[in-house]
Amino acid sequence: MIKNKKWATLFSHTGSEIVNISKHLDRFPDRIITNNIPGGSINKELDKCSITYTERNPSVETYRDLFEDADIVTLHGWMRIIPKQICREYKIYNLHPGLITEYPELKGADPQKRVAECDDGRYKRIGCVIHKVIPEVDEGEILLKKSIRNDFHGEKAISCQLHNMALLLWLELLHT
Repeated sequence: MIKNKKWATLFSHTGSEIVNISKHLDRFPDRIITNNIPGGSINKELDKCSITYTERNPSVETYRDLFEDADIVTLHGWMRIIPKQICREYKIYNLHPGLITEYPELKGADPQKRVAECDDGRYKRIGCVIHKVIPEVDEGEILLKKSIRNDFHGEKAISCQLHNMALLLWLELLHT
């Protein structure tokens, strides 16, 4: 999918997932965008890349400028709601670290934390999904998912497993 396409990616945290994916693809995105502050807690391996810094809540016009010429946009911990117009104009994909196909209540922020804090045994499986981004949060068409039995204890163990699944899903999507 990504081989001969212009790829833009957004992150709000460290960008480590982008580094990990890029190493496996043997290619970095054409445009890396963050609303993190310059000099913030950004993965040092992104220092060799050109990073575009944007405001915390970009406007529709800013998104259009950021996505100019992008064939595909991926979100990696982008902690902002993308405006409806932009969702409709671009091919945008997001990975969600919650198995929302089985547990729709895990839509939204920090599903791994909610699973770890739940002690009633309801989350028998954990997983990730990649979905198309549409105006409604975590509601777009599910393109890929991975899940396993939840034999993990604590948020750190769950997050680690979900991180490994996330890499595999991104590689599958971007190689297709």
